[in-house]
Amino acid sequence: MRYALYFSPPKDDPLTGAASLWLGRNAFTGETYPAPEYAQLGAAEQFELTADPRRYGFHATIKAPFSLASSVTEKDLMAVAEDFAQRTQAFEIPELVLGQLGRFFALVPGSLHQPLQDFAAKVVRSFEPFRAALSEADMARRNPEKLSDSQRTHLQRWGYPYVMEDFGFHMTLSGQVPETRAQVMKAILTERFADFTGRPLSISGLAVFIEETRGAPFKIHSWLPLAGAKS
Repeated sequence: MRYALYFSPPKDDPLTGAASLWLGRNAFTGETYPAPEYAQLGAAEQFELTADPRRYGFHATIKAPFSLASSVTEKDLMAVAEDFAQRTQAFEIPELVLGQLGRFFALVPGSLHQPLQDFAAKVVRSFEPFRAALSEADMARRNPEKLSDSQRTHLQRWGYPYVMEDFGFHMTLSGQVPETRAQVMKAILTERFADFTGRPLSISGLAVFIEETRGAPFKIHSWLPLAGAKS
């Protein structure tokens, strides 16, 4: 069993619904959906290009998947997570935009937003005592030779390279898209998520995701509202 601390909009939020339909699975309910069909992008190709984010569920990584340390239990983790959420104020990202990060697409902030960076760092630090050390195989899977010096340091210290000053909030909408298909994918996603871009995103909760066995779909164990979140 692995756990992860992710941002997800609430279960009934329109963005959760739209992203779940696009990815083909709802991480709250486990419900699956047929791949959408476009003239320029067939259902089979869309299904293949969304395979990775479909398994992980719609989210933004805050603290990456980890096994529990031997000294703690799930009950311990949930008690701290609930207390953390109650003591952490909800806030907004001023603008959400569609971004292309290398060869994949994601919803990202329109610009660096320091409260978001601070929130992510606080989550990483607060839940570090619950994380079992990475195995050598897990370390190798991160290809440390391809990371920057700071990312390698973070991988060793926090179990994930993209934290602290290397953190970049993103809610993934595709896997690796071939360069020849990038413009088609961008056009489809621009239209499909137009209702959610160019406007603020409320960071209103913290989600505890679980992966029951390695390679299994991630599911939302609990969605915890932050203090002051609008219901």
